[in-house]
Amino acid sequence: MERSTALITLESLSSGIRLDIFRLLVRKGLDGMVAGEIAAVLELAPSNLSFHLKALTQSGLLSVEQEGRFQRYRANIGLMQGLVDYLMEECCAGHPEQCVDLRGAPRCAPAKPAVLTDSTEV
Repeated sequence: MERSTALITLESLSSGIRLDIFRLLVRKGLDGMVAGEIAAVLELAPSNLSFHLKALTQSGLLSVEQEGRFQRYRANIGLMQGLVDYLMEECCAGHPEQCVDLRGAPRCAPAKPAVLTDSTEV
């Protein structure tokens, strides 16, 4: 993946609504959803939804197919996997196969338990 494609893809997900739309369509898999269904599930006004669907489609994260008078949207899982691969390709000094073990690792060291002291409330 080119850096410019990664930037466009990440930018298109920088809206909470767009992220919600993409995740919803990921859950729906190959079936996708028509715009009206997406609007109903996410409780969005059609004009607001249209704006976000256009941005996601232009970035390539969604594909759209005309079905009569409806448009069916599907998540482009391949593009998202390409983005994840691009972000992780330098992992572990260029050996991303070693990063599999890092997926379950804690992000930081576990916190030490707080030490309780006796205190008297006044």
